[in-house]
Amino acid sequence: MGSNSNFGNKTFKDLFPYVDSSSPVTAQFLNEVANKGLKYITENNNRDTKVVNFKTPEELEKLIDFKVKEDPESLETILNEVDNILKYVVRTGHPRYFNTLWSGADITAVAGEWLTTSTNTSMFTFETAPVYIMMEKFMWNLMCNLVGFKNGDGIFFPGGSLCNIAAINLARFRFNPSIKEEGIFGQKRLIIYASEESHYSIMKGAALCGFGTKSVVKLKTDPSGKIIPEDLEKQIKESIEKGDQPMIVVATAGTTVGGAYDPINKLADITEKHNIWLHVDGAWGAPCMLSSKHKHFMSGIERADSLTWDPHKMMGLLQQCAFLLVKEKGLLHRCNSANASYLFQQDKTSYDVSYDTGDKTFVCGRRNDVFKLWLYFKSKGMKGVEEDINQCFANSRHLAAKVIERDGFELLREPECANTCFIYIPPRIAAMPKGEERDRELKKVAPMIKHRMTDRGTMLIAYQPLKEHLNFFRMINANPGQTFEDMEFIVDEIERLGKDL
Repeated sequence: MGSNSNFGNKTFKDLFPYVDSSSPVTAQFLNEVANKGLKYITENNNRDTKVVNFKTPEELEKLIDFKVKEDPESLETILNEVDNILKYVVRTGHPRYFNTLWSGADITAVAGEWLTTSTNTSMFTFETAPVYIMMEKFMWNLMCNLVGFKNGDGIFFPGGSLCNIAAINLARFRFNPSIKEEGIFGQKRLIIYASEESHYSIMKGAALCGFGTKSVVKLKTDPSGKIIPEDLEKQIKESIEKGDQPMIVVATAGTTVGGAYDPINKLADITEKHNIWLHVDGAWGAPCMLSSKHKHFMSGIERADSLTWDPHKMMGLLQQCAFLLVKEKGLLHRCNSANASYLFQQDKTSYDVSYDTGDKTFVCGRRNDVFKLWLYFKSKGMKGVEEDINQCFANSRHLAAKVIERDGFELLREPECANTCFIYIPPRIAAMPKGEERDRELKKVAPMIKHRMTDRGTMLIAYQPLKEHLNFFRMINANPGQTFEDMEFIVDEIERLGKDL
């Protein structure tokens, strides 16, 4: 694939700001790049296009010139390399990309992302980002009203993991504000309680905040993947008897693998009784609150102290768009502020300095992640957003029905969030007597089918073991552009790729 442009030997020095801003070379170059992006997006939505044209690291090194040379490359060469790169990237916007908790690309979000990059600002002060700071204010009002945080607050972070870690940090601060200055030295061991199926960021947060991963108590889950409240009560009692200090309970709304929603109301009963922070990791499953049909899964969310939500998952908002909502207004600022005088002057006279939001987070430069989110809601309205969420949930249920009715397939859990977990058992293995040998053979099936689908580029689906289950397929419906026909294709394609194993 080559560029049809006529840039000759022109380089970056022929672009603005090295030349006059009216230079036609700049416009031509950016138009070429935009057209390539548009072509790529168009191809993404063609189901005959491969999800991935897979190459090994050694092959990629031969196909793409990754080396940076002493002299500048020509614009023509750069554009040709762009074509080459787009040929081999994974098409995460493809309707048959099911590999992760995010896929698809909402076009209004793409537009917002392009403009966000072009305007290139940081979100720490109103004077730097006045329009976007106001945009955030209105989005926080919308989100807090949805959740039921009547006097709540919010802040964007680069990913749900950091949102969860920020919540752990907030719980620590509320437990003892002096820890911000004095550290955790001399304190009782502060305990974090989380589901055995919770996200691994909880362990990372325990390490990063100085508690140590041994301070994370993993709670037992029932067969559907939900925390058993009685086990939480038992573990809290045992922690206190050891002389430890219970600090935070992390519930999950849509577990990463199984898609389970923990029982928030029952957990809130316990955390309120013991005065423990309740955080809900809804990075994946929180969008159900936008659906009148499915919001019951998060009943009781208004009783939580904080909530993680990643609109780049399920809603097609592109990487990255993740935020933390907090029930208590002002807590984010008190916990994280460092009062950098070169940014947050309190004697400004042009505007109310309470609009300077940068000190609410422990990062400094904060990317503008709100523009694409705002455009998404503005363009679709609440009804259109609800339709998107309902489609993802409906797809997971349709696939589950197809798995149940097809010989050789076994559904592991009834879907709650938009995950569908199932195994495929090829005829030869199905005929084997149950036992260790059959299990050894069955464990190899999902990896081999994944290898074959990757080589052919027909689709991508993740697999993994969980608790007593051997390797199984974890099918994710995060793209509202996927259809029931795509769900039926999954079952047909897995059988086609694996029936001879």
